[in-house]
Amino acid sequence: MSEKNIKKPELLAPAGSAEALDAAIAGGADAVYFGASAFNARMNAANFGQDDIRRAIEKCRNFGVRSNITFNTLIYDRERDDALREIEFLYKCGADALIIADLGLALDVRHRFPDIELHASTQMSVHNTDGAQFLAERGFDRVVVARELDRDSIRYLCENSPVETEIFIHGALCVSHSGQCLFSSLVGGRSGNRGECAQPCRLPYSGSYPLSLKDNCLAPHFSDLLTLKAASLKIEGRMKSPAYVYGVTSIYRRLIDEQRNATVQEMEELAALFSRSGFTDGYYTKNITPSMNGIRTENDKALAKNEADFDIKDGRRELCAKASFKLGEPSSLTLTLDGISVSACGDTPVPALNAPLTHEAVKKNILKFGSSDFTCTDVELELDEGVIVPVSKINALRRDALAALVEKLAPKRRINQEAREEAQILSLYPPRKSARFMSAAQISDEAKKYFDIIYLPVEKYSGEANGVILPPVIFDRETGYVREMLRSAKEKGAVHALVGNIGQIALAKELGFECHGDFRLNVTNQRSVKALLEAGLADVIPSPELTLVRIADLGERASCNTVVYGRIPMMLLEKCVIKQISGCDKCAQNKGVLTDRMGESFPVYRELGHRNVVYNSRVTYMADRKRELESAKILGGHFIFTDEGAKEVDRIINAYTKCLPHDKNVRRIAKK
Repeated sequence: MSEKNIKKPELLAPAGSAEALDAAIAGGADAVYFGASAFNARMNAANFGQDDIRRAIEKCRNFGVRSNITFNTLIYDRERDDALREIEFLYKCGADALIIADLGLALDVRHRFPDIELHASTQMSVHNTDGAQFLAERGFDRVVVARELDRDSIRYLCENSPVETEIFIHGALCVSHSGQCLFSSLVGGRSGNRGECAQPCRLPYSGSYPLSLKDNCLAPHFSDLLTLKAASLKIEGRMKSPAYVYGVTSIYRRLIDEQRNATVQEMEELAALFSRSGFTDGYYTKNITPSMNGIRTENDKALAKNEADFDIKDGRRELCAKASFKLGEPSSLTLTLDGISVSACGDTPVPALNAPLTHEAVKKNILKFGSSDFTCTDVELELDEGVIVPVSKINALRRDALAALVEKLAPKRRINQEAREEAQILSLYPPRKSARFMSAAQISDEAKKYFDIIYLPVEKYSGEANGVILPPVIFDRETGYVREMLRSAKEKGAVHALVGNIGQIALAKELGFECHGDFRLNVTNQRSVKALLEAGLADVIPSPELTLVRIADLGERASCNTVVYGRIPMMLLEKCVIKQISGCDKCAQNKGVLTDRMGESFPVYRELGHRNVVYNSRVTYMADRKRELESAKILGGHFIFTDEGAKEVDRIINAYTKCLPHDKNVRRIAKK
């Protein structure tokens, strides 16, 4: 493999603290990513305060390393102004890019701060080229692609994406598709979409750890991976130590520079830094089996390197310096770094009455860069004999030159002062009641009268309803198959399409469906609602994580379709956990159950292929809260039916019609 045939991708390393930032730079990162004090998906990391952020961004710039700031949480309407103020601060500090998960916030940023890069967080669930195209049309410069993609899917997306692609190569894996996990939020009250994930996937279920995955490691595939044309290769680990960051980054730096796979010794070094019973490449190789599972064992901890031995050597950047101290001319100092030169002028040397300047004395003061990010070992010096300049003035000359260099390295930025609050575009459709069913057998005559829109999974549609649900994940290789199912459903009478990913909107519109946004789009603010309505959706189901007060903030047309009944899907899995815990028979029956340590049972159903969806053990029930729902502008409502039979569906409809309280005659809370 010839180096001239492969463009080296960027190596992107995590920096959860100032020490980890130093480690990433010393390890050879081309770019780093870190979070501010709020609005990022690792709120338990050390993160950075404003003074720390300013210094961290400056340090990155001084070392020629790009700074990507994580702003990858969902934003509530009442946080919008604070979020934009913080982004303005980051923008003025010179951050190179923002990693964003909230569509509405991203559009605000693109409008107000036109020359900062926007990277779509993996929380935006981009797993196909249509998703990348959607974001490219809205001003994004890069997408962080879903970690569940296999090699061929990554290659196709990288080659066909209209924007840069970034892929994860090492570190912890969420078992759920990123941005599609509500487990921690709905069960534990800590939202993963808000940076507070309690990691319920690391706990035991049904006597084992079927949701806990080993860490991802693509080092054995590196020479092949480098041919995929990804712009950036990303190491996960903002919660990890500086020793981990330095060790992992330095190994991948070598692999990129030498364009090769990791050696056995390097794999052992990676495992010693951190592993969960080894590593997995299951998604990349399409080997999605129970072998992907792993937990952090005592043996793993015993193998870990002693971090007390970790020490970063001085890695300051080398400058070239040229100074002039000539009689009758202003003194000057020119500093050069990677082809960038700056000059500063100081006091004019005068004849010395005694103790004239010497070469040694001048060099000593010119080369005194202290605790800055720079160093210089020699200076090209022009010095007339018998002249003098006060030492304080030589020091001032050095400081002025260094300040000029730092300023020249900083990007020039402009804020769009003409940005104004835009009026919200509202759906023209009246509030409608909608419901989704697992199968046509659940749809009673009463349901057909009560609901305006009835959805069935597109793969199960045979004309019994007026709407279809698109699969939550559609890789590029699956698009043709799904298109044919949608075309067939349209011919059989389907009018409505419930889309759960931005990469599905164009497909559903292309076939003439009236498109509705599912809760999987993670809508938590008015700006996101507006963006999706502008994209062609008739309405949007808000995120189930929102309280009634926050739902009301969205406005009447956005809030009306809130989920008011049913088991809410909490995890979307690429792996088949049903088969793992219950065997092929249960998988064929399309249902399994995960039972936690407290005895709670979480139903698991198959999606298209062998993907699984884990549903909440508890049923959302709001029939007896009519007044509260109306106060929150919830005028329609969305129902999710999973294991209910037709008669039970009728009981639920009767309960909502009469505003009945929840009891055993209305609905069984948990059906195992």
